[in-house]
Amino acid sequence: MKYLKFSLLLLAVAFAGKSWSQDLLSTISKAETERIEKYLSSDELEGRKTFSKGIDKAAAFIANEFAQAGLSTFKNSSTYLQSFSRMSARFISASGNFDGTAIDQKNIIVVTPQANFSITEASGYEVVKINKEDNLGMAIRKYMGAGKNYLILLDESFAQNFSRLTNLKSNITENQKSVVFVLSNLTPTKFTIEATHKIDNLNLANVVAVIPGKSLSNEYVIFSGHYDHLGINSARAVNGDSIYNGANDDAAGTTAMIMLSKYFKKLNNNERTLIFAAFTAEEVGGFGAQYFSKQFDPISVKAMFNLEMIGTESKWGRNSAYITGYEKTDMGAILQKNLAGTAFTFYPDPYTDQNLFYRSDNATLARLGVPAHTISTSKMDSEPNYHKPSDEFQTLDIDNMNEIIKAIAKSAQTIIAGKDTPTRVDTTQLK
Repeated sequence: MKYLKFSLLLLAVAFAGKSWSQDLLSTISKAETERIEKYLSSDELEGRKTFSKGIDKAAAFIANEFAQAGLSTFKNSSTYLQSFSRMSARFISASGNFDGTAIDQKNIIVVTPQANFSITEASGYEVVKINKEDNLGMAIRKYMGAGKNYLILLDESFAQNFSRLTNLKSNITENQKSVVFVLSNLTPTKFTIEATHKIDNLNLANVVAVIPGKSLSNEYVIFSGHYDHLGINSARAVNGDSIYNGANDDAAGTTAMIMLSKYFKKLNNNERTLIFAAFTAEEVGGFGAQYFSKQFDPISVKAMFNLEMIGTESKWGRNSAYITGYEKTDMGAILQKNLAGTAFTFYPDPYTDQNLFYRSDNATLARLGVPAHTISTSKMDSEPNYHKPSDEFQTLDIDNMNEIIKAIAKSAQTIIAGKDTPTRVDTTQLK
């Protein structure tokens, strides 16, 4: 009889704990999600461009949300801001010629740490082409990360996106190799390229908060989203709108990260330490995530939930999202197991041709073996507002977004409790 009473007591306690957790899920409310999302995607923040006053306002807002929730700072810092600096090259002039024919200045972009830059065919630069059938983003990342001096000839079909490569000048290092981009279908025998820049050292900041773990405090689970976007671009205004608000990309992911921080703080049962990070400079090279990732021994990071563009329905409709790199670890299977009995489904990434696993802020830690995945709903083959001024609050499905946040909270429970540990990424298979 005593055993029966004890067993019933344990069941009652377990049921009460589960019920309490379910009740807390209701704290992930539509009203609160809407409040945060509306501010982060508002015109007041002017598109949250890296190095702008708008992104500074966004950082202060996120830090205040962490403070109001009672979260700790990272490494007992006096601030939630994780500050670092990058060199930036501000363009002054450029000129060049291919086999004696002058090149229009607007078709030359030089990414270099040199204030006064000049090369010819005798300078030893490797000449490569990016053809119209190539994936421009993948090619740029390949050459920028190769540690070599390049003259890169871009097919003229990339004319519409060519000016965006100037963003690379905001994130250079002192010892970085120089890369010259020329929009041209010609392959010169002889050439001259000259450029002048003002080199500055500019400050950036991630916004990072912590909920210390109880029994596994040296094991980390990271929730992240990038809070920067494209800012104001009058030259690419649409119907008079020049502010690229980035409501879905990625105010939505940042909002979800903040909401999860508040939920897990109230839940207060995480055995592993939880890290919440809003990354800067994703749109200009992922430099916020790269700096952040260097603060950890990769083996101590047991999982990373990177949240990117969850404000619209996925290709499967509501109550669904996809996980990039799903097949690379068993993290997706763990999350789906924890959602048994619910209407929500996590799917593998259907856009593998776009290499999304390596394109977002999860990539740095994933390359080091961490089960670091991006969760998204964005229809990457047909998202109508992607990188456009029309990416505004009213285009989002806040009800569905709120349910996605709840699904992430529920599905992460066994990982933050230390009951489940996702398998590591096989780094020998990374591209």
